[in-house]
Amino acid sequence: MSTNEKKKPPLNGRRALPSNNSNDEENEVPEMEAFGMIPRGFNPKDYLHVVDVHMFKEPHEINKQQHHTDKYYSPKLIVRRGQPFQIQIDFNRPYKPETDQFWLEYLIGRYPQQNKGTYIPILVGDVLKPGEWGAKVTHKENNSIRLSIMSSATCIVGKFRLYVAVWTPFGILRTHRNSATDTYILFNPWCQQDAVYLDDEKEREEYVLNDVGIVFHGNINEIKVRSWSYGQFEEDILDACLFLMDKAELELSGRGNPIKICRVASAVINSRDDNGVIAGSWDNTYSYGVAPSAWTGSVDILLEYYSSKQPVRYGQCWVFAGVFNTFLRCLGIPARLVTNYSSAHDNNANLQLDFFLDDEGQVDTKITKDSVWNYHCWNEAWMTRPDLPVGFGGWQVVDGTPQETSDGMYRCGPASVQAIKHGHVCFQFDAPFVYAEVNSDIVYSRRQKNGTQVIEKIDTTHIGQLIVTKEVGGDGMMEITEEYKFPEGSAEERLALETAVMYGVKKQTTQDTTYQPQMDVDMDFQVQKAVLGSDFKVTITFRNKSRNYYTATTYLSGNIVFYTGVPKNEFKKHSFSAKLEPSSSSTFDVLIKSSEYLSDLLDQAAFHFFVTARITETGKILAMQKATVLEIPTLRIKVAQGCEMVAGREMSVTVEFTNPLKQTLENVTLRLEGPGRGVLNSTLIWEVKCTPKRPGLRKLIASLNCDALRHVYGELNVQIQKP
Repeated sequence: MSTNEKKKPPLNGRRALPSNNSNDEENEVPEMEAFGMIPRGFNPKDYLHVVDVHMFKEPHEINKQQHHTDKYYSPKLIVRRGQPFQIQIDFNRPYKPETDQFWLEYLIGRYPQQNKGTYIPILVGDVLKPGEWGAKVTHKENNSIRLSIMSSATCIVGKFRLYVAVWTPFGILRTHRNSATDTYILFNPWCQQDAVYLDDEKEREEYVLNDVGIVFHGNINEIKVRSWSYGQFEEDILDACLFLMDKAELELSGRGNPIKICRVASAVINSRDDNGVIAGSWDNTYSYGVAPSAWTGSVDILLEYYSSKQPVRYGQCWVFAGVFNTFLRCLGIPARLVTNYSSAHDNNANLQLDFFLDDEGQVDTKITKDSVWNYHCWNEAWMTRPDLPVGFGGWQVVDGTPQETSDGMYRCGPASVQAIKHGHVCFQFDAPFVYAEVNSDIVYSRRQKNGTQVIEKIDTTHIGQLIVTKEVGGDGMMEITEEYKFPEGSAEERLALETAVMYGVKKQTTQDTTYQPQMDVDMDFQVQKAVLGSDFKVTITFRNKSRNYYTATTYLSGNIVFYTGVPKNEFKKHSFSAKLEPSSSSTFDVLIKSSEYLSDLLDQAAFHFFVTARITETGKILAMQKATVLEIPTLRIKVAQGCEMVAGREMSVTVEFTNPLKQTLENVTLRLEGPGRGVLNSTLIWEVKCTPKRPGLRKLIASLNCDALRHVYGELNVQIQKP
């Protein structure tokens, strides 16, 4: 053995075979398995002999049509488990069931074993039992027979090798190893016995077969939309997704279980601790890689990882979620991408976000460690949960973005959405973390001179204000907040919170803190909608409901923030004294100039404003925070007039863009993703040629990227005709 070969751990008495966690081929079965001494006159040609095996694997043929796998760009047979498929065997002479005996063998991985489900011999019988391995002859003609084969509804998902074995008195004769008969078996949401069964056809078309999706981003007051190309049917993507399970070292016998697959995939989608698919970067420097905002889909990322085996740079939450969604849909697990607006990142899981104010009433960034993401994207995967009590199956949260470790690795889920809604966070996996993301309270507290903590304000409604996903069958937004939480302030909501606290999620604060808010004055503020590069204003409104005269010393702090809510720097400080007349409202405007923010702007043009006001007469503090996002210009995509849009023919697309900034843009790159083309990376050649492969409604997605301007997108729906 050469030194550069990996040293495998020695086999010990407990384990006779190495663990089988790779789809690699090895240990093939012998073509001739003799039963002892072979007599001299024995000629294998005298016995039944397989001449050819037909797989009916073309997109228009019966198997791919019936199994909803006709879109996969692959020459191999791809079927879904628990559903019959057809093959034809040609023998050297007519098959006589009375005297001839043959069977099929499906093998997967390196050390096929019957008891692990990695070696499956199938005898030919008279009936097919639903959801169990079996085969029966459906048609005989001359030297050929048609077989209908049923796979188990719980079998391993992956690429199987097929052999046909014939019994003779002197030994077993098998077909040669032939990769053309390899069969991919996937999850089957159309099969009632499958753990991922989904009973609504429209939902199956959306959550399994749709290869383009929508990512909702921006923030709660300014929801932004972009398309993402999942591309789960593109060439080599299925192999790339199966490779991820090898990379995660998921043993083959666990690959029929969607719970296990989701758990290991949520770890391997990010590069933390296992050199997984995408390296995250949240610091606005993307040297030696692609800025997260420049990606338009998952295909490039997965193919680059599959060929280089090195993490692809760079991703942020929607990129992790987009690639994860491709992985799940490609294997046949129904999945959708979800956005949670005002998402809490609670780094000590006490169900509250602690914001500490200094004497002036401004947030002390040194000791405030929790953050509120403007939005956070994760995925939901649909499956039964036989490991949990009844009622907790259905949508499960899985998250590939590395935030906190779970059982020692950066991963999250699957956590039952239903369990989160009811506060039953004792069930695996990672339900307390997800519960905190959608349900934390924000507690503003101030340390007084004598060291005691005073709670100035508790905001119970800021976190998880809106949870959305793409609607079924359209590009619109579907709100799913109610799947995660009861209406804010309802009795059920408080009960769910108390249940979560009972399960030990919330740690009690050490000393009892006094909390007596100023009840007779309300404060609110609005941020004017604005386009990147222009001035805008923040309007602060006080309502004095009492009969007293008050004065409020008011501080406005404007921060440029990453979309994760982490501040980069404070670009605006403004304080003023406000006189509040009895029983009246007063408004105050603060102007924000473009020159104040442009030099430090980050990817998503996101700001975070804190307004705190101290009432001079009572010493009490009013506090409020809001995030806002500037309008980023879009790309306009057009197809040349009179241009024929036909599958297999080249078409011409133009992309237009107007620069809103008072500076020249440098090192600009454009990416375009669409039907049947890779991604173009060139310095603004505005006319682009592409050749669509398939007819039907397709989407062109473009992104423009440079250091001064990111998150510039455009898209266009095109109807491709049949040739």
